[in-house]
Amino acid sequence: MGVKGFVEGGIASIVAGCSTHPLDLIKVRMQLQGEKQGPTAAVHNLRPALAFQNTSVTAPRAMNLPTPPPRVGPIAVGVRIVQKEGVAALFSGVSATVLRQTLYSTTRMGLYDVLKQKWTDQDTGKLPLVRKISAGLIAGAIGAAVGNPADVAMVRMQADGRLPPAQRRNYKSVVDAITQMARGEGVTSLWRGSSLTVNRAMLVTASQLASYDQIKETILQKELMKDGLGTHVTASFAAGFVAAVASNPVDVIKTRVMNMKVEAGAAAPYSGALDCALKTVRAEGPMALYKGFIPTISRQGPFTVVLFVTLEQVRKVLKDF
Repeated sequence: MGVKGFVEGGIASIVAGCSTHPLDLIKVRMQLQGEKQGPTAAVHNLRPALAFQNTSVTAPRAMNLPTPPPRVGPIAVGVRIVQKEGVAALFSGVSATVLRQTLYSTTRMGLYDVLKQKWTDQDTGKLPLVRKISAGLIAGAIGAAVGNPADVAMVRMQADGRLPPAQRRNYKSVVDAITQMARGEGVTSLWRGSSLTVNRAMLVTASQLASYDQIKETILQKELMKDGLGTHVTASFAAGFVAAVASNPVDVIKTRVMNMKVEAGAAAPYSGALDCALKTVRAEGPMALYKGFIPTISRQGPFTVVLFVTLEQVRKVLKDF
């Protein structure tokens, strides 16, 4: 039964990930809006007390830097990607998505299923919400640690098109991305932002899987709907909304930390997750942590619906195995 849960979760996750990949790409591009690029970022990151210790030329030069382009919505971002990079650009990094879902989602879905079966009361057949959340937290953490290299590769491949041609990494595939990162930045770069990935995965898995099970059980117990497609869609969309609200701030910081370009001999734009969060809030305001929320819920909703509807169908097909 344990292996079966991993197989079911893996198939459903890959189908859901590939079908909603363009929405995820738009979300990543929006989360990076307003972020400083290039060597000038270091000037903006200095505190005023330090900035005035340099020559008098530094301050005017920083003040005369061009203002960032205005923020645009998900539809405009999608249209701009198609116009500048072509329709195929919407699926940039899809190979990394497949690998990520194979490693991360297969692990978290399978472990959640194993823990849920183990912790379910054998007499009543029920599992309290607290235990569902605990199972989600544990499964999400382990899945994220396993899938972090693919997650870093996916973020970079999705964000590459927004960079000037001279600064693009031009990864050919997820394997090429992981190989280049390991050679150029060290093996540890594959786990860059792993603490954020783990935190986000814990929030997403606990809120998404536990919410789906709890909402589905409530609908069936109160006989609001029968156990069918309508119940699965309703419960999964509600679970997707809960997961999006819970995870978006961590997701924004994770995206920026993973995407940062560290030049040899130069200081990294962010020293860590907390530093990234503070600089983001100071430069762009607290609501910057919910940047890309519309595409996040636009992606999280369909992703969760496809995930659980596919999962329920796969379970029916594999019920005799």
